[in-house]
This record gives sequence, structure tokens and C-alpha cells, in this order.
Amino acid sequence: MNRKLSAAARREENWGWIMVAPTIIGLGVLNIWPFIQTIYTSFCEHLGFGRYKFIGLGNYAEMLGNTEFWKATWNTIFFCILTVPVGVALALFVAILLNAKVKFKGGFRTLFFLPLVCAPAAVAMVWRWIFNGEYGILNQMLGQNIQWITNPRTAVIAVAIVSIWSSVGYDAVLLLAGLQNIPKTLYEANSIDGAGKIRQFFTITLPMVSPTMFSVLIMRLMASMKIYDLIYMMADETNPALTDMQSLMYLFYRSSFVAGERGYGSAIVVWTVGLILLVTLIQFWGQKKWVTYDI
Repeated sequence: MNRKLSAAARREENWGWIMVAPTIIGLGVLNIWPFIQTIYTSFCEHLGFGRYKFIGLGNYAEMLGNTEFWKATWNTIFFCILTVPVGVALALFVAILLNAKVKFKGGFRTLFFLPLVCAPAAVAMVWRWIFNGEYGILNQMLGQNIQWITNPRTAVIAVAIVSIWSSVGYDAVLLLAGLQNIPKTLYEANSIDGAGKIRQFFTITLPMVSPTMFSVLIMRLMASMKIYDLIYMMADETNPALTDMQSLMYLFYRSSFVAGERGYGSAIVVWTVGLILLVTLIQFWGQKKWVTYDI
């Protein structure tokens, strides 16, 4: 009997491996192996036509001594500072509103989620028109003549606004799922004790939704660290504010595909991945102090 059970267990295990094999193979072929190649390429000089010459730490030495690289690193960090706290807080606010007893709740959820399913190119074109310094609708509403995209002081802020607008709906839906998992009995018991809405938010809502907020925070930070598409579509090479708004991924694009320096571009990618890993580790260390898995 035990032999039959062990044979059946082995068959189930084999079927389990068969079912997850496409995902594992895809992960290895499309993610792990290309990243290993990127690490190797970062130690090489691209000679063209797929040929590389090993040069050791030459690309990293050039990268660390380049002021444009450090400017792109600061732009990426500054972009995260602008978008992540505001975006997550706004998403939580929207999720709380959608979780309230309001009419057409499903329609509002769809409206907030729509920006995510829109093509990034279409989103960027619409916002370029809104931020246009000459005939943009935003300047017309403000009665000002602000060069939002070409002014170094406002270019990063303009891109940050578009990024927050594009992602707040998706984050709100995730946070809404976390809010709906909070037992209503907790609020009822807290109300009997005389707690108001504000106290309930800080004693029940925020602690109970903190695991979902932690996941959203990680995803949003990773996405902000890898920002590229919005910058590419909202600013061209002739933009005077490009240096003040380009991210690490945009610098990688310019180095690898415009200048043809694939080794230098790969070094930028490795640096970015290391930066994301460092931020993620800090988040996992810090989540022990504010994420609550029970109440």
C-alpha cells in the first residue's frame, strides 16, 4: 500500500514539474540567461556585428567617472521620491473612496483602471499636448506660459505627474482588494468603543492593509527605478532639459542603441539592478517595523 501511495505521489510530483516547466524554461531563457549575458557584456567592449573584447572593469571605471551617469542616477532616485510616496498615498485614498458605499462603484473602478490599459504612446501624446508651453490646456487654465517639458526645473515633475496618473488606478485596485479583506466586525467593535473614522483608519485600516501596501510599494519602486518609456515619448534628443530628466534606463538606451556602446550600456543595467536589489533589501528589512500581518 505504501509503495502504491509513493508511486502515486511521484506521479503527481512529476505532473507538477511538467506543468511548471514552461514557466521555468521561459524564466530561464527570457530573463536569467539574458541577464547573465548582460553581466558578461558589461566587462567587454562592443566591436560590432556581435563581437566583443574583454576589457575587465573598464566600462565600470568609465561609468563611475562620468558626471552624466551620476546625474541620471540622481534623476532616477529623485523620480522615485516624487512618484512613489504620492502615488501610493493617492492610490490608498482612491481605494478607500471606492470601498465606501457609493453608487456606480464598478464604473468608478473601471474609470480609475483605464489609464493602465491605454497605450503608453497615446498617453504620452495626450500629456505632451496638455503640457505644451504654447497652446497646452494646462497653461490656458493657469493663465501662465510655463515650458513644462523643456524647462529643467519642471521636466521631471511633468513626467512624474504622468507616471502617477498612469499607475494610481492599478495600485488602487490592489489596495481595494486588501481593504475588502478586512473583517467588518473589527470596525463594529471599534465603533462600540467610541472610536471615530480617523482613529479607525490608523488603528484598523492602515495596519490591516499594510501587507498589500508593502507589495504595492515594492512594485511601484521597481517600476519607478526602471522608468524609460514616458521619458522617451515625452522628450526628444533636442530637448534642452533631457540631461536633467533622463533616467538610468534612458541613459542605457542612448549608450547601447544610439552610441553603440553595448558594454557601457550593460554596465549601467547591472548598476540599476544592483540599486533595485539594494532598495528591495532595505524595504524587506524595514517592513518588519511597520507591516502588520495580524491585529
